[in-house]
Amino acid sequence: MLGAEKGKAVNLDGGKLRIGIVQARFNQGITNALAEACVGELKALGVSEDNIVHVTVAGALEVPCALQAMAESERFDALVALGCVIRGETYHFELVCNESAAGITRVALDYGLPIANAIITTENVPQAHARQDEKGRDAAQVAVEMAHLVSELNPA
Repeated sequence: MLGAEKGKAVNLDGGKLRIGIVQARFNQGITNALAEACVGELKALGVSEDNIVHVTVAGALEVPCALQAMAESERFDALVALGCVIRGETYHFELVCNESAAGITRVALDYGLPIANAIITTENVPQAHARQDEKGRDAAQVAVEMAHLVSELNPA
């Protein structure tokens, strides 16, 4: 069995990995905290600062396009999507949540490239603040773990 076999630790050694991060600027106070936590965790996992490319886009709906450009470059072992969508009074919340998630999934599947989706979706700002650090760290761990798993499943 590959990856996290029963009783086997997950490989979170980021020493040789190249990770791309796309951060939405909308709700920037929250997305900056997500990015800080994510980059900090990537470094703690051994990913060199030189191997982390971090770009920003306007909002969650623009994230998939930037991820696709990164995937097409073939420079990365995994990608991370960071953003924050907070429910408002209109249907726009559902549209942005659903379409950004669908776009991220499509890029991951089309390119066979792991993408950790940390676009948090909350009812209000306090919920977003409560999740921002943990979700940023989780995204870094997912990116590293999945990069190793995909590499194991598709050896060069």
